[in-house]
Amino acid sequence: MLRQPATARGAFEALDRLAINTIRTLAMDAVEKAQSGHPGTPMALAPVGYTLWSQFLRIDPNVPDWPNRDRFVLSVGHASMLLYALIHLAGIKEVDAEGRATGLPAVSLDDIKNFRQMGSRTPGHPEYRVTTGVETTTGPLGQGCGNSVGMAVAERWLAQHFNRDGFTLFDHDVYVLCGDGDMMEGVSGEAASLAGHLKLSNLCWIYDSNRISIEGHTDLAFTEDVGKRFESYGWNVLHVDDANDTEAFARAIESFKATDDRPTFVVVHSIIGWGSPKADSEKAHGEPLGADAIVATKKAYGWPEDKTFYVPDGVAKRFNEAIASRGRRLREEWEATFAGYRETYPGMAAELDAMRKGALPPGWESGLPSFDPDPKGVASRESAGKVLNALAGNVPWLVGGSADLSPSTKTELKNFGSFQADNPGGRTMHFGVREHAMGAIANGMALSYIKPFAATFLVFADYMRAPVRLAAIMELPVTFVFTHDSIGVGEDGPTHQPIEHLASLRATPGLDTIRPGDANEAAEAWKLAVRQTRRPSALILSRQALPTLDRSRYAAAAGVARGAYILAGADDPELILIGTGSELSLVVGAYEKLAEQGVRARVVSMPSWSRFEEQDDAYKESVLTPGIEARLAVEQGGAIGWDRYVGARGRTITMSTFGASAPLAKLQEKFGFTVDHVVEAARSMILQEA
Repeated sequence: MLRQPATARGAFEALDRLAINTIRTLAMDAVEKAQSGHPGTPMALAPVGYTLWSQFLRIDPNVPDWPNRDRFVLSVGHASMLLYALIHLAGIKEVDAEGRATGLPAVSLDDIKNFRQMGSRTPGHPEYRVTTGVETTTGPLGQGCGNSVGMAVAERWLAQHFNRDGFTLFDHDVYVLCGDGDMMEGVSGEAASLAGHLKLSNLCWIYDSNRISIEGHTDLAFTEDVGKRFESYGWNVLHVDDANDTEAFARAIESFKATDDRPTFVVVHSIIGWGSPKADSEKAHGEPLGADAIVATKKAYGWPEDKTFYVPDGVAKRFNEAIASRGRRLREEWEATFAGYRETYPGMAAELDAMRKGALPPGWESGLPSFDPDPKGVASRESAGKVLNALAGNVPWLVGGSADLSPSTKTELKNFGSFQADNPGGRTMHFGVREHAMGAIANGMALSYIKPFAATFLVFADYMRAPVRLAAIMELPVTFVFTHDSIGVGEDGPTHQPIEHLASLRATPGLDTIRPGDANEAAEAWKLAVRQTRRPSALILSRQALPTLDRSRYAAAAGVARGAYILAGADDPELILIGTGSELSLVVGAYEKLAEQGVRARVVSMPSWSRFEEQDDAYKESVLTPGIEARLAVEQGGAIGWDRYVGARGRTITMSTFGASAPLAKLQEKFGFTVDHVVEAARSMILQEA
């Protein structure tokens, strides 16, 4: 049982047992009422969650967003009722979208009764921004594990950057509840490997080893010794043989707190659906227990069999007081420390204020490069890399890196050091060849005030699909840098030449996908990305050189902010040419040739579909004039989606197959990305219209 002073142990033990069983029965009742959900894991882990929160977790229910709180991540997001029950019983108060306390409970008993219902604050999987107390959106298994590494990295960076003698602003820990499914997903292994390398001793994963998954016992597909694997990663591995043994679990957390040279992995053996007729069975995993089984389970717990959503007197008060008495004191001490810090280090205090608000420091745009006209030009990965490094000099909390590709993606921050175990203030992250974890880690960093970026080749965006999507769901201002964006990769061949990836990213709601057409558009793209506060960005950049357009002849690159803009051409065109990225200069070349032939054409640069769609109808019609049906879009990617802009009578020069291994010029000729082919296609459309 939970350890208490001997004089009060009996009374407290009774309330502790009641609290643990309250968590279990709330989960059972909520899933049963919804006829949807996962009751078994909350029932198994109720003692673990209760012990961690009541004895160790540093949070203040009344001010749940104070910066130095511990972070608790439920990576087993299907067990969401465990988290909702903990938030409810702990008495956590709601904070609105503007960071203001509303005085309302974050999760009321009515919210629990409306589990998984439309508009509820208790959705099927925990959602950041929906429910106060939820630190990250989890559901896709392993993502919470990756997020937690980003949170732990952020704490280390924040501590190195802000802490001063006599002023400790950051020293919090990150806890994760994860399960067999998390351990099977590759992202958790990638993240754990990097966490071990970085010696993140502020990170504790609590692994619920119940050996049950949807199909049955995990022996069907999963027989490895997970603890041994984590030992090889360099983690401190501990074992708790019975999830109900709260004293043993508390000792494990104390061991974590005492470990300062590596992360900790606590293997907790539990019985899913503990106490029910369906215990230790997949039947307790992803479906309601059923009325008869619930009655039997409540009887086994000594619980009133006829009561639902029952919270016994004293349980919530006991739990809240255990957490609040510790959390309030720590939060008030932090606020007093920060008040003194603000007087002593006003500039640094202002930085932290800005980070918390998602703001940028004064003068963040100063000294950013612009690029002179140049027919030979420069790859957009090169120009974007120069802009990134200039931004890094102005925005101290811009931190990120690549999946072992910084020489190719040009995303190394050259003068700011590498983040390593012995240099936690470094700003270039070396994620290794771990794209899946890189995305999840970047999301965790963004959840902890850092402004992160993560870079790889566009074709490997497939490895990052889940974290990119979750960044969009959570509205996190992560910048995903994807270079080597087309068949321009050349001799590396179709395995490295992205075709369908642009359409996939553009289809992601809330993701601003920007494909700049020259160096100055790349500069504008980075400025837009770094200004984001509630939206992730995907910058799509070329390997090959792109001519830098003469902006005294063509429109200013600032038009990128509106998604599409008229680069050049007649006010009354008979033809509209649309280009993005490396094809923009190709379209410009065709436009110039058509002009020599007396064709009235307009060139539209369209680097961001999502931004263009946000413009009003008047602006959109000024760019893509209604009635002009001769429209030609040119892009070295798939055609999907372009029909909305070229219309039924328009055409595209795009890719309908995978690429090939050959020099770029040969590929352009084979697939029709030449000035002559664009001119020929354009003229045929005009003749057709005539």
